[in-house]
Amino acid sequence: MKKITATLIAGLFATAAFAQTTTTAPAPTKAEVKADTKEAKAEVKADAKDAKATLKADTKQAKDTIKADTKDAKAAIKADAKDAKTTAGKSSIHPPAEVSATGHTGTHGADVSATAKTK
Repeated sequence: MKKITATLIAGLFATAAFAQTTTTAPAPTKAEVKADTKEAKAEVKADAKDAKATLKADTKQAKDTIKADTKDAKAAIKADAKDAKTTAGKSSIHPPAEVSATGHTGTHGADVSATAKTK
């Protein structure tokens, strides 16, 4: 009976020890690591190529937009200059004779009151 009890207790300890050990995945081989590295490098190169192409397209679009804006601005300046030339002969530096800079009608100078004229 002592032998059976001792065997059962030893079996329990063995089972407990076996249940606590963890199984690990086998380490990848050099060939797998090399293949993964090669894949990663190819992916990085492809991403860099796409980024470069996108940047090039964006730069071209920005240049075209700047050219168009510059062309529009030059046309607007030309039109303004043409309008200024045509209206230069029609405008006058001085305000009309009816209204002076102070807002009074009459000739240049101070506004003379009626009492000042009679004395």
